[in-house]
Amino acid sequence: MTQAIAPQDRIFCAIDTTDLAHAVDLASRLCGVIGGAKLGKEFFAAHGPQGVREVAKAGLPIFLDVKYHDIPNTVAGAVRAVTPLGLRIVNVHATGGLEMMKRAGEAAREAADKAGVNAPWVIAVTILTSLDQADLDDVGLRGPISDRVVKLAELTQKAGLDGVVCSAQEITAARAACGPDFKLITPGIRPTWASTDDQKRIVTPHDAMAMGTDVMVIGRPITKADDPVVAAKRIVAELS
Repeated sequence: MTQAIAPQDRIFCAIDTTDLAHAVDLASRLCGVIGGAKLGKEFFAAHGPQGVREVAKAGLPIFLDVKYHDIPNTVAGAVRAVTPLGLRIVNVHATGGLEMMKRAGEAAREAADKAGVNAPWVIAVTILTSLDQADLDDVGLRGPISDRVVKLAELTQKAGLDGVVCSAQEITAARAACGPDFKLITPGIRPTWASTDDQKRIVTPHDAMAMGTDVMVIGRPITKADDPVVAAKRIVAELS
């Protein structure tokens, strides 16, 4: 249930870098301040599983944001390969379809059991927060963004996965469709004092928590701050 998550534990810092030493240092400094670290494709392409292990040594739970999207067998194999890293969260694309998502969830549970680690939340990306309605129209996805997100969230739940990535603007609709135990992970979170950068569908941390997000992903407002720890603590204080 969302109510059981402490404010600071809702924050995962997006550490998007190819600099391993910087990633490890940042994760070490933020350990105990926020809930986890998100490592994306940029980091994983440069450092792979061993890089994830090095960052994980800092003590922060890891969200491996690789957005797998391929045929079911390939995605299942990829999820199976990364699950022994002891991840908290790993994701796929909901547009990969029902069978792909089912296989990803099964692979995570089987691999976790074999490796003796906790199974990660396997979640699915709905519509990227860098896209707005005009962008969806350009690629032929007609209809309101909220409708598309809800449809993909319902498909993700049908596949047996733990939740979805969505904009905070779609939290209320997704929560109504999928219930209180379905995990909602929200990027595009920006404090009022931070730049919006390339995100288009954004809300503040306080509003996202009020709407009922389980995890909010916050990157540059923390990582580009003069003092990332001070910035993270400022966000936590605003949530409290």
